[in-house]
Amino acid sequence: MTRYFTFLRAINVGGHTVKMDVLRQLFESLGFSNVETFIASGNVIFEAKTADGKSLEKKIEKALKEALGYEVATFIRTDAEFTAIAAYKPFPQSLLDSAAALNIGFLADTPEAVTKQKLISLKTDIDDFHIHGRELYWLCRKKQSESKISNVVLEKALGLKTTLRGINTINKMAEKYIAK
Repeated sequence: MTRYFTFLRAINVGGHTVKMDVLRQLFESLGFSNVETFIASGNVIFEAKTADGKSLEKKIEKALKEALGYEVATFIRTDAEFTAIAAYKPFPQSLLDSAAALNIGFLADTPEAVTKQKLISLKTDIDDFHIHGRELYWLCRKKQSESKISNVVLEKALGLKTTLRGINTINKMAEKYIAK
C-alpha cells in the first residue's frame, strides 16, 4: 500500500461547500483505505494499492465531477514527495521570518524553463517566487490582499492548474503525518 497526500482545488471556496465526511466517503467508495481529511480545504490523505499517482488523479477528478457537479483539479503526492516538500526551504530563513505569507502551489507537471521565466517575471517588491519540481513557492512580504497575485494570475502565467496551501497547513500536516 502506498500513502498519498491529495490537494484538491475548489473545495469550500467560491460557493463550493463540501462536508469532509462526504469527501471521505467518496474516497472510500473508490476503494482507498485509511482515508482522512485534514482541515476543510480539500486535503485528503489515503492509501491505495497502485503506485500510479497520475491515474489516481484522473480517477478522483472523474468521481468528484460526477458527485459534485463541477471540476475539481486534483494534485497527488506520495509520502516521500510530501516529506520533501515539507522540508524544502525555497528562500533564506531571514526572508521567511520577515514575510507575511509563504504559499505552496501544487502543479500537475514540472514546468518548462520558459514557464518558470514567466513566473519569475511576476516578481515584485511584495512577491517572490521559486519553483522546485512540481511545486511553486510564493513568498508574500505583505498581506496577500496588498498583492496583485492570485491563483488565477499564477495559472495564467504558468499555463498550468494549481492549488495553493499556506505553509502553516503544510507544517501542521507534516507534524501529524510524517514519522520523525
